[in-house]
Amino acid sequence: MAIRVLLVDDQPLLRTGFRMILEAEQDIAVVGEAGDGLQALDQVRALQPDVVLMDIRMPRMDGVEATRQITGPGRDGPAKVLVLTTFDLDEYVVEALRAGASGFLLKDAPANELVQAIRVVAGGEAMLAPSITRRLLDKYSAHLPSGEEPVPDTLHTLTDREVEVLKLVARGLSNAEIAADLFVSETTVKTHVGHVLTKLGLRDRVQAAVYAYESGLVRPGAQ
Repeated sequence: MAIRVLLVDDQPLLRTGFRMILEAEQDIAVVGEAGDGLQALDQVRALQPDVVLMDIRMPRMDGVEATRQITGPGRDGPAKVLVLTTFDLDEYVVEALRAGASGFLLKDAPANELVQAIRVVAGGEAMLAPSITRRLLDKYSAHLPSGEEPVPDTLHTLTDREVEVLKLVARGLSNAEIAADLFVSETTVKTHVGHVLTKLGLRDRVQAAVYAYESGLVRPGAQ
């Protein structure tokens, strides 16, 4: 079945461009469009998309609040949110990730990256390109822990190997890359990631990455 995508952006020309790119793919179907967060909520309820391509700056309701309501506690629908960002207006992106977004993509990304991001998010993975993630978190490092704060109690529930895996997730590595780094199978990595999410009460890898930075386990700029 095709991946059902809802386009949410207050600029009609951008929505048209995204639609043209995505509808050229046999495994992706654009099922609707919305010009703001309130319309997005209505469309999500009516259309049940798999992925919502979400702008942040919009009238009436911004992308952060819309993301929170689409993916927040008590929501059991299939929709995953992929946030669109520009680096001169992305002070809300970290908030969108906290709200439950499955990743973010630059608005000027090449067409093939947009298509790949939709597929990655639809498959349950996080869109966390390491270079973009580090640039974003480095930019907002003043608002994140310095690494000198006490480690949260929840972090002590993880095994040493699970902590290693969490650090690599925070760097944006895929399961395959983590497996190669730790010399274990990809299945083992998936198991460790699942344990980390369960023990920390997190929704997905994106929230795990944000947790790693906010807890001081990983510091902005660290390799």
